[in-house]
Amino acid sequence: MEQAAKEAVNRSAARPLLWLAALLAIYLCAPFVASVPQLGAADWPNVDWRAVWSALGISAASASVASLAILLGGVPLGYFLARSNSRKMALLGFVVQLPLALPPLTSGVLLLFLLGPYSWVGRFTSGALTDSFAGIVLAEIFVAAPFLIIAAKSAFAAVDPVLDDVAATLGHHAGSRFFRVMLPVAWPAIRAGLALAWLRAFGEFGATVMVAYHPYSLPVYTYVVFGGQGLPAMMPLLLPTLAIAIVCAALSIYSLRQKASLEQTENGDEALEPGTDLSASRGETSDLRLAFHLQRRLGAFELDIAWAPATRRLAIIGPSGSGKSLALRLIAGLESNASCSVRLGTTDLGTLPPERRQIGYMPQDYGLFPHMTVAQQLAFPVDADAASARYWLDHLGLAQLVARLPHQLSFGQKQRVALARALTRHSELLLFDEPFAALDTPRRRRLQQSLRALQREIAAVTIIVTHDPDEAALLADEVLVVEQGRLLQAGAIDEVFERPASMRVAGLLGLHNVGEGVMTAPGRVAIGEGITIATGDSGFAMPAGQRVMWRISSHAVVISPDGPYAGVVDSVELRRGERYVRLNIAEVRFDIANEDARLREGSPCRIDVDARGVSVWNLSRHGDFDSGCGMAIWPPRGDSQTPGQTSA
Repeated sequence: MEQAAKEAVNRSAARPLLWLAALLAIYLCAPFVASVPQLGAADWPNVDWRAVWSALGISAASASVASLAILLGGVPLGYFLARSNSRKMALLGFVVQLPLALPPLTSGVLLLFLLGPYSWVGRFTSGALTDSFAGIVLAEIFVAAPFLIIAAKSAFAAVDPVLDDVAATLGHHAGSRFFRVMLPVAWPAIRAGLALAWLRAFGEFGATVMVAYHPYSLPVYTYVVFGGQGLPAMMPLLLPTLAIAIVCAALSIYSLRQKASLEQTENGDEALEPGTDLSASRGETSDLRLAFHLQRRLGAFELDIAWAPATRRLAIIGPSGSGKSLALRLIAGLESNASCSVRLGTTDLGTLPPERRQIGYMPQDYGLFPHMTVAQQLAFPVDADAASARYWLDHLGLAQLVARLPHQLSFGQKQRVALARALTRHSELLLFDEPFAALDTPRRRRLQQSLRALQREIAAVTIIVTHDPDEAALLADEVLVVEQGRLLQAGAIDEVFERPASMRVAGLLGLHNVGEGVMTAPGRVAIGEGITIATGDSGFAMPAGQRVMWRISSHAVVISPDGPYAGVVDSVELRRGERYVRLNIAEVRFDIANEDARLREGSPCRIDVDARGVSVWNLSRHGDFDSGCGMAIWPPRGDSQTPGQTSA
C-alpha cells in the first residue's frame, strides 16, 4: 500500500510536466498539420520549375561547400576548445557562437563590413564575393558554423581522456591519436552537428540576401515568389524544402551504432588457470627492475616520492587523493610540467614521450576503444606483433571474441583484452590503476586470481595502484604506502605488513592488534594504562624507555579462565564467514578468531598473551603519534568499523 501511494504521488507530481511538454509538442507539430489542406490551393500550373530547380541546386551546392569548409575547420576548432581550459580559448568559443544569437540580417550587415564592395576585401576582390555563389557560401559558413563547432566541442569533451592516454602508451603520436581514436569516438555527435549545419546553411535567408541577392538561393527565390505572386505560387516550393529538412533532421539523430545487449560467455569472468603455459611470450627479461623519483605540483598538492624496488610485482597503496594515480601517470609519461626520473633496467624512460616508453597502461575500465573490435584492439599498438596477438588470443580465451566491441564484453573479458593488447607489443612495464575498484566482491576475487596467475607467467614489471590491502598483498611482492604525496613506508609485503612504520601505515593496511608503547625493561612493553606484557626475542634488544610499536599475533591472544588480564567482549563479527571477537583489556583492543558461541557482546573474560607472538620494533620518527602521549592503539578506542585486512 505504501509503495502504491508513493507511485500515485509521483504520477501526480509529474502530471503538470506532462501537460507542459504536450503543449509545446502540439504547437511545434501544428504548422505541419495545418499546411496539408493548403496544398490543394497551390498554383501548380504556373510554377517555373526551371527556376525552382536552379534555386534548389544553388542552395544544395552552396550548403554542401559551406558544410565541407565548416567540417574541415570546425572539427579541429571544437577539439581545441574542448581540450583547452585557457581564458583566451573560452573567449574564442564565446565569439564563434555569437552568430547563433544574432538576427540573420545583422549577420549579413556584419559580413558586408568585411566582404562588401567598399571593404578592403571587396576592393581587393573587385566585388567578386558579393552577388555570387562565393558570397552565398561565405554567408552560410558564418551562420551555420556554430552548429558544428558546438557539436564537435561537446563530442570531444564527452570522450574519456583516458582513451587518449592509453593510445599514447600504445605508441601513437598526437595526430594518430586524433584520427584513430578521438575523431571516430566523437564522430556520431559530430555527424549530427554536420547535418544540422548543412540544413541551417541550406535554409539561410537573412545573411544571404544581404550579401548575395543573386543568384537566387531557394530561400531567396521563395521570398521573391511570395512577394510577387502571393502564397499560392509559393506553396509548391515548400515540398522540396520540407523533404530536405526531414532528411537532414533524420540524419542528425540517426546513429549507425546500435547498443547491443551485454553478452556474457560461459566463462566470461573466470580466472586464468594457474597452470596455463605462457612461457612463449616471457621475453627472457626477468632481470628488469624499476626505479623512479617522481615530483609534481598541482595547486596546493605536491607529490614527491622515490622508490627503487628489488622485485617485479609492485603495488602502490594509499587513501583517495594521496597521489597514487598521479604517480602511475608520471611513470607512464602522461603528465606535463613534471620533474621525474624513471628507469626500467638500463633504459631511462624519463626522457622519452609516452608513445616511446613501451609500456601497458590500464585504467579502471581498461581503456578499450569503444569503436574497435577485439581484433582491432590487438592490432592497434604501433609495434603490435601479429604472432604474439594470436598467441594471447588463444591463451587468454579470447579467440571466439575477436569480432566483438567492448560493450559486448564482460568485465573479465575486457581485462584480458587490455592485457593481451599490452602484451602484443611485448611491454616490459604494465601499469594498473585500481583495475577492480568498480567490481563486486566475487568477480573482483576471480579477476585478481586471474591477474596473479598471469603475473607468474610473464617477465614484465607490474605496478598495481589500489586502496585495498588484500589486493596489494595478493598481487605484489613489494608495496609503497603513500599519503598526501609523501612516502610513508616502502618494502617487501611481509615486512611492511608485519612491521608498519607508524600507526597511520597500520591503519591504511587495515592491520589489527597493532599499537604504540614504551619498553619498561628489556623483554617487557607497556601497551596501555597498567598493562605490561612480555615480548618475544625482539623485545630483549630494546632498552627501557624506548618508544616502540608492537604487534600481537591473534593466535597469541588466548581466552583462559586463569588468564592474568581481565577483559570484556566488545563485539562479535563475521568476516568472510569466520567468527571474530574483539576483546577490550583496559581500553586496549584485540581481534581474534574464535568460534566459542558462548562469547557474546558484553561478556567478561580472562585473557592470556603468549610472549612468543608479541613483536616490537622501533617507532618510525615519521609516525603519526602525539609526542606528548605515552601510548596509542589500533584500532582506535571506540572504533567499531572493521578494516579490510583480517586479523594479523
